[in-house]
Amino acid sequence: MNLIASLCFIFTLLGYIAAKQLYRRYPVLLFLPSILVPAGLICMLLYFGISYDSYMQYSHWIVWMLGPATVAFAIPIYEYRALIQRHLLAISMGIVIGMCVGIISAFYLAQLFQLNQETTYSLMARSISTPFAMELSTQVGGSVELVILFTMMTGFAGGFMADAVLLALKLNSHFAQGAALGNAAHGFGTSKAFMRHREEGVAACLSMVLAGIFMVIFGPALIHGVVRFL
Repeated sequence: MNLIASLCFIFTLLGYIAAKQLYRRYPVLLFLPSILVPAGLICMLLYFGISYDSYMQYSHWIVWMLGPATVAFAIPIYEYRALIQRHLLAISMGIVIGMCVGIISAFYLAQLFQLNQETTYSLMARSISTPFAMELSTQVGGSVELVILFTMMTGFAGGFMADAVLLALKLNSHFAQGAALGNAAHGFGTSKAFMRHREEGVAACLSMVLAGIFMVIFGPALIHGVVRFL
């Protein structure tokens, strides 16, 4: 058994438990476990010179659990199924438009910074929640490690700027605000949406899950089409 990998795994679990307690006491965005724990892990790996491969030797099971965790979002979606049915067309259109905008903007950003093909594909696959993005990145020839990083950066930025952006847009509907958060900021956005209003959280769940399904099914063709014709 690799002692360093085992300690990293234990530190990750204990850090998450401690961060949850801290956030419950001080509900500040920077104290979110999904922000505080990764930041602490990065500092630890850099300070002790631990490689990413060593860390992931046992901790990859945590990443694998993202899939079942995403499925759990089906519970609030089921509870609000009548409300969702009334807004399904609007949500579907928003997801499709958001998916196209995310892929095209990522492509032009990659061209601006002259990123290589693997990094470009990983960046274009990052506009959905992590479990879906990992699968999509594998299908299009990107890097799973990079797409996890890009997805987390996207979610963090979306969650951090959510209040200001939604205020500027002057959206009055909780459902519309939640759909925007789930589509743009994935898991971070969904957590933020539930902090704001229960209905926003449900809309964010639905938007995040549907966007992930749509991207896994249609994303590879769309990504390759954008790279080929733009």
